[in-house]
Amino acid sequence: MHPFSITSAPGDDYLSVHIRTLGDWTSELRSLFGKCCEAQVTSKKATLSRLETTVVADSATEDTRFPKVFIDGPYGAPAQNYKKYDILLLIGLGIGATPFISILKDLLNNIKSNDEVESIHGSEIGSFKNSGPGRAYFYWVTREQGSFDWFKGVMNEVADNDHSNVIEMHNYLTSVYEEGDARSALIAMVQSLQHAKNGVDIVSGSKIRTHFARPNWRKVFSDLANAHKNSRIGVFYCGSPTLTKQLKDLSKEFSQTTTTRFHFHKENF
Repeated sequence: MHPFSITSAPGDDYLSVHIRTLGDWTSELRSLFGKCCEAQVTSKKATLSRLETTVVADSATEDTRFPKVFIDGPYGAPAQNYKKYDILLLIGLGIGATPFISILKDLLNNIKSNDEVESIHGSEIGSFKNSGPGRAYFYWVTREQGSFDWFKGVMNEVADNDHSNVIEMHNYLTSVYEEGDARSALIAMVQSLQHAKNGVDIVSGSKIRTHFARPNWRKVFSDLANAHKNSRIGVFYCGSPTLTKQLKDLSKEFSQTTTTRFHFHKENF
């Protein structure tokens, strides 16, 4: 049995998973679906290539065209209780961003639902809101530029539909020199001009701007504590163990020194 993260939201009428090819089993799985499904493969050169397939269950074609898939689950994870917090801080390293895509999609579906209700009823029912967090901050840190292709569709959906700025997204590419370094100045200049002209980031290929190097986590926590006083912030992290202690310690420190309460959760991935 191989565990994978569901990336579709509870309200979606489909089930989606994102699988990274690491080892013989997942490589064979990718090859199997690549042979029988029409695939969209990214043209961007990267060690992490993207193959996207859509399989629709149909009794007339299921046995002849597509592999048979057996699914067991879903199983619980810390992030499934995200709705009990006022604010969310979602942090994913590399493929560790996967568990949080479902949360972003669910928040996005709520935003669309709110917009539809308000467009129909206007001010008759006031400001209609679904229960759940009021804001979400998503930090995705990766070394591979090609990784941004995985969830480009979600990032563009957020940019197009989140008119109230409920979701704030931050992409970080660590394989580029530190921001402010003279060697990255030219890249940043071209990036800024391209985004201003076409609304597309040249690094991620999406509408979300990409930062270079790594986030200043102390500043991130400090800014959130100042912006959301007397709030309960759920901090969800998925990635290498090296960052776990720092994020856990910062959550404890800022909970003790400010009126904001940070609750840290480590996703097992």
